Amino acid sequence: MADRILVAEDKENLCRLIETTLSEAGYEVSIALGGDAAIHEIRSRPFDVIVSDMRMPGANGIQVFREARAQGYQPEVILMTAFADTREAVQMMKEGAADYIVKDNILEELPLRVRQVLENRKLRQESSVLKGRIETLREQIHLHHFDSIIGTSSPMKDARGLAERVAPTDANVLLLGESGTGKEIFAQAIHAASLRADAPFVPVNCGALPETLLESELFGHEKGAFTGAIRTKPGRFEIAEGGTVFLDEIGELPQSIQVKLLRVLQDRTYVRVGGEDMRRADVRILAATNRNLEEMIQQGKFREDLYYRLNVFPIRLVALRERREDVPPLVEHFLLLQERALAHLTPDALEYLRGYDFPGNIRELQNLIERACILAGREGKIERQHFPLERPRAAGDPSDLLSLGMSLEQVENRMIREALERAQGNKTKAASLLGISRRALYSRMESHGIPIGGPETDGSDAPGQS
Repeated sequence: MADRILVAEDKENLCRLIETTLSEAGYEVSIALGGDAAIHEIRSRPFDVIVSDMRMPGANGIQVFREARAQGYQPEVILMTAFADTREAVQMMKEGAADYIVKDNILEELPLRVRQVLENRKLRQESSVLKGRIETLREQIHLHHFDSIIGTSSPMKDARGLAERVAPTDANVLLLGESGTGKEIFAQAIHAASLRADAPFVPVNCGALPETLLESELFGHEKGAFTGAIRTKPGRFEIAEGGTVFLDEIGELPQSIQVKLLRVLQDRTYVRVGGEDMRRADVRILAATNRNLEEMIQQGKFREDLYYRLNVFPIRLVALRERREDVPPLVEHFLLLQERALAHLTPDALEYLRGYDFPGNIRELQNLIERACILAGREGKIERQHFPLERPRAAGDPSDLLSLGMSLEQVENRMIREALERAQGNKTKAASLLGISRRALYSRMESHGIPIGGPETDGSDAPGQS
């Protein structure tokens, strides 16, 4: 797609000559005969470069420049001036104009100046991408590897064995399991053992952003694509070039974006928001979910063709309550993070943790250990009393609810209402208690007819906010 240029000049003959010269150089050129006409054009549609005379009837070049700078799409501005006007043009460059050119030799010099301005613009955009990649690579110093995954139970050995086998390939992997079972840790380890390990590992939480922002986050956007898009922004697929994109909570992906992700998986191409150029995506995709995607397909909430593209190599991570033999080594690991040893834990406390059902899985165990260490003090023994007094019933034990004759839908309704009550109406906290995203909570509240209500108690959790 050709770069778009607006030429603002009140002398029609000169304006037409400049139009012809730049068109022959391969640009898409529009003209405005005067400053007022230029301002109208600038407000009507985006341009990459604006070439404006300094002195015109109506709005002058300075006003045209300032109007251009006020636009969200932030075009480059080249000012045309006579010898006597150069001081004003230099001042405009200090305020952000890209260049100025003296009219005496304009037809010969302007195409070169325009090309230089556009090349500088492109370099700034590429610099933004590189900056993002450098930040991502810096974070990868702390990526997990397979030897840092703790657990010797049969389910954990099976999962780790599958992950180690698929890691050197380029196959898409779908990690399945409850919230807190270590899906992102496995994704990091798969990337670290892959042929793409020297390139970025870029995680995206699909449930953490509203639909409008999620598309821009994944695919990037062009300057002026929407209100607030003041510059071109690379997306996660662009930042991850040559590496791995980890799509967490893939079950929360809106259907409009599911279609676009399917194109990435099928054709390895995507388009930035507000753009037209097809871009290549040289990335491996790992995805994770705690949802039943097959059930969502039956409900029409998840695309079947996308599911089969993602589900090339599924790996299921079982809940911690199903591999209790892994609790002691995990406890020891989390105690070491708090600068404590297993010897600081009383036998009663360890026995309690062995029998605890861990609805929040490994993440909950880590939080329980941290809390207990704080309560016990730096030198004190960690005792049973430093852990919650009530032990929740295993999630797989339905006896209480079945005895009441409750359906699955009624159970979910009750759980949502209880979580909202415990969180005192705060949707973010309630979603965290349930192990789902806030967007999923709103969706399920709506399906159960539970009022979403007004503002949150802390004012930070209205629908659509990130």
